[in-house]
Amino acid sequence: MRTAVAVCCTLVSISLLPAPARAQTEVRIGTASPLSGPGAHQGKDIENGARMAIDELNAKGIAIGGKKITWVLQAEDDASDPKTGTAVAQKLVDAHVAAVVGHLNSGPTVPASKIYASAGIPQISPAATTPVYTNQGYKTAFRVVANDNLIGRTLARYALGTLKGKRIAVIDDRTAFGQGLADQFAREVRAAGGATIVSRQFTHDKATDFSAILTQIRGHRPDVIFYGGMDAVAGPMLKQMKTLGLQAKFVAGDGVCSEKLPLLAGDALGDDKVFCAVAGGVTGAQEQAFNAFGERFRQRYGHPVETYAPYAYDAVMVFAAAMQKAGSTLPARFVPALHAVRHEGVTGSIAFDPKGDLRDAGMTLYTYRQGKKVKLQVVRGK
Repeated sequence: MRTAVAVCCTLVSISLLPAPARAQTEVRIGTASPLSGPGAHQGKDIENGARMAIDELNAKGIAIGGKKITWVLQAEDDASDPKTGTAVAQKLVDAHVAAVVGHLNSGPTVPASKIYASAGIPQISPAATTPVYTNQGYKTAFRVVANDNLIGRTLARYALGTLKGKRIAVIDDRTAFGQGLADQFAREVRAAGGATIVSRQFTHDKATDFSAILTQIRGHRPDVIFYGGMDAVAGPMLKQMKTLGLQAKFVAGDGVCSEKLPLLAGDALGDDKVFCAVAGGVTGAQEQAFNAFGERFRQRYGHPVETYAPYAYDAVMVFAAAMQKAGSTLPARFVPALHAVRHEGVTGSIAFDPKGDLRDAGMTLYTYRQGKKVKLQVVRGK
């Protein structure tokens, strides 16, 4: 009896001991982009690209600092709104994410970057192009796309040189992205000479009626109309341009350059009427990797990449590369490795300048023909 009691008591004693502590192996990566509203298709593109990277990292069974890592994605909806964007940023900080892929729009990206910087959490935007973002001096702010200075310059040169624009109207949606890009485009046109900005008009990012501004523009007989904004507004604008008989070429940045634009614009899209630039570009062997990613994406999700998925994918992979280089998943330890990273991604060679901007950034010019986006050329340069 005594032996049985001793065994019993021993078992009870063991059950009351605290469980041994487990090593932390989970690394949480946040994404912040619009998952609701007019820009939801673009925001979901970012989430989907990041999720592909997360799943591939988990399949590889990567170890960092001697610990096998389980990667987790936390996707948040910033609704393309700066106020919501800051709330999302704080939510991700409170969730102790190791890094953030986002945001899409420049408006939420800039105020959110202050919150991430204060917490020491690195952020790579796969889409935001405003120079303000990386000009703030935060050591945690990076992007894997070109900025508005390069995009505006490239589009202005194309509008003047290739499209032979002489009378140019400029419209923007008053967002940080749309206005910033339109302002840069207009500055470049004026600096180049040989063309005139005949009208400067404004709308907003949820507008549907452009009859007043387009009627005003029509009176100036433009041969090129530049729009700074997103595809959800550009599509209806193109339809109303057709209704009013405006035959001008339509030039825009990457917010318009989506796979959904043909659906949004319908038969107003035309052939060789819309010209846009995506803030990234690859050629040669790198193009093969980019196209291979696109095919993997299509097989997984059942539809093509909108615009930003490959950049979000690369952002996650860059974080992982920096963590492996530093031997740590702690932001304070791997952020310095981000500044020195050299990564061959599906969007090309990734390295950052001291501000966090992409070195040797490329831009890809597209048009639309028979309802399909057609690549024209990749442009690099200052």
